[in-house]
Formats: sequence, structure tokens, C-alpha cells
Amino acid sequence: MTAYDVSEDGTETVLAIRGDWTIDTIGRLEREMERLGLGKKSVHVDVTQLNKIDTAGAFFLQQLIADGDETSREPVRLIGEHSQAATVFRLVVENAEAPTILDDDRFTLIGFLAQIGEAGVEFGKEAIDTLGFIGRSAATTVRLLFTPHKIRWTSVFSVMEEAGLNATPIVVFLSFFVGMVIAFIGATILQQTVGATVFTIDLVGWSVLREFGVILTGILLAGRTNSSFTAQIGSMKMRQEIDAMRTLGLDPIEVLVVPRIIAMMLMTPFLTFAATIAGIFGGLFVSWVALDISPILFLTRMQEMIPIRNFWVGMSKAPVIALIVAIISCRQGLLVQGDVQSLGKATTASVVHAIFLIIVADAVFAMLYLELDI
Repeated sequence: MTAYDVSEDGTETVLAIRGDWTIDTIGRLEREMERLGLGKKSVHVDVTQLNKIDTAGAFFLQQLIADGDETSREPVRLIGEHSQAATVFRLVVENAEAPTILDDDRFTLIGFLAQIGEAGVEFGKEAIDTLGFIGRSAATTVRLLFTPHKIRWTSVFSVMEEAGLNATPIVVFLSFFVGMVIAFIGATILQQTVGATVFTIDLVGWSVLREFGVILTGILLAGRTNSSFTAQIGSMKMRQEIDAMRTLGLDPIEVLVVPRIIAMMLMTPFLTFAATIAGIFGGLFVSWVALDISPILFLTRMQEMIPIRNFWVGMSKAPVIALIVAIISCRQGLLVQGDVQSLGKATTASVVHAIFLIIVADAVFAMLYLELDI
């Protein structure tokens, strides 16, 4: 039975506890003992007749004697011998945490500016770290290209098949339907404004050749390949395989990152070309079926009205997108810690960062070519 006695010993107060002081028994004594006001006295705890005690009982006594001071780091002073009491009280004190101060949910200008500042600092750190990783990866790739016998070609061809050839059907399928949508929307608008649906050919050709072919390829690779690369490398990080590589004297950049960079640099232009052709055929199909424009007229007008440089404008963006996909995915994979939650966050960040950088890179190219009149 849980019980206690309080006695005075000179200037000291002795709290003698008996029975079991566990989470199941201390509840009925809480209010009664709080009225004793022990926190205002110098208290010793007599554990001579104590049976069992757990962390709940120790925490209750610790806070009762400390008068609610949850930051107190001094364990209670014990009288007598007990096999568990001293250890349990010490454990409670060592793991005590300061009281949590709840954030004020009210909007304040200072709080808003603080959040902007924190976001800016975090963005700056992320940008610097990413640039450092890009530099290291680029230097390692260039060094290995001058010594091709050191490149792991088996890994390169495996990634080319997984991230390139296996992605071709979805890239072609989606680009075909996007070309159809562009043709439908263009025909509707041109019929209402100009009254000539033949200009749909020009719209499809310019938009697919310059923008949509490469952008759709990049976004699909960011969603499909980025998540795959990050998950693969992140899983290796969780299983400490990357640490084992370093122990064996192998550079993870050389073993994991460079083969993916080379594979994406080789396959992304191929996927961009396939997406471009599929988008044009999507527009051709709509023009033939819905607008009564023959395939011969469609292709002839494209050849006459759309300069070939538009094709090369789109293709010139493919290597940059390949670098973004490979480097961002590998970097996020190497940042994974030892838990599954970290892997999920890194995979999400990899996809989001890649899509963001692909759109930014496309905007930079658009402004550059506009200034160069290309």
C-alpha cells in the first residue's frame, strides 16, 4: 500500500515513503501531498520502507519537493538504501526538459520579417552547398572523361536503360497529347481572332520545338528519375554502404554521381528529340482529323515557315536539364540520414528543387535567346 509520513528532524523535513510509488498508485495522493507545501522546506526522502518506484513516482516527488520547478537539476536527497531509487531519481533529473514555450500564433511584423530572414539564410546556405556539389561533381566528371578506363561503364549503361529507354514511352505518350491540346486550343483561338486555322501549324511547331518538347522531358525526368536516384542513393546511405565505400578508399562522387551524370547527358537529348517528334505528330493528328489539314500540308508548311534553328534551340537546353536532374537527385540522396523520414523528405526536396531549377533554366534560356534574336 502506498503511504507516507512527514516528520521534522531539526531544521530538516523527512518524508518517509512506503509501499509502491508507481504510475498506478500515486494519483490518489497528488492533491493531498501538494497541500503539504514541501517545496518550501529542505526535504530528505526516506526510502527504507519503499517497495517499488518508477519514473512517474520519482518525477512526482522530484517536482513536489522542487515546488514545481521543472528545470531543477538537483535530485532529491535520500535516506536509507534502495536498489532502484537513486538510479530512478538520477534518470528523471538527467532527462528533465525545460518547459516548452508555446509560439504565439498571432501575426506580427517582427515575426513575419524574422521568417523571411530565416528563409533567406536557409536559401543562401542551400545555394552555396549546391554550387559546391556541382563544382565537385563537374571536376570529377571532367577528370574521369580524360581517363575513360576509370569510368564504371556498366553503371552508365544500366542508368541509361533505366532512366532513358524505360522513360521513353511515357515521355512520347504525354508529349503526343500535349501536342494535341496545343493544336486544339490554337485552332479555336485562331479561328475566332484571325479566321485562319492554318496558322495552328506554326503555333504547334514553334511551341513544341522551342519549349514544350524539352520542358515536358525535364519535368517528367524530375518526377520519375529524380525520385528514383534519390531513393537509391538514400537507401545506400541508410544502410551505411556509402560509409563502407569511403572506408575502402572509393569516392562516392566517382562511383555513384558520375555514371548518372554521363548517362543523363547521353539520354536526355534523345528523350527531348522523341518528345519533340511526338508533340509535332500530336498536332498533326488533330490538324488532320479536326481541321482537315493534310499531313503533307502540315509538314510542308512547318518546313517553310519554321526555321530549323528552333529545333536546335530546344535541343540546346537538354544537357542543362540533364545536369540539373542528375546533380540535384544525387545530392539529395547523399544528404539522407539514418531514418526513413529523412529519405522521404530528401525525395520530395529532390523533385521540387529539380522542377524549380528546370523552369528557372528555361526562363534564362528564353531571355538569352531573345536578346540574341535567335
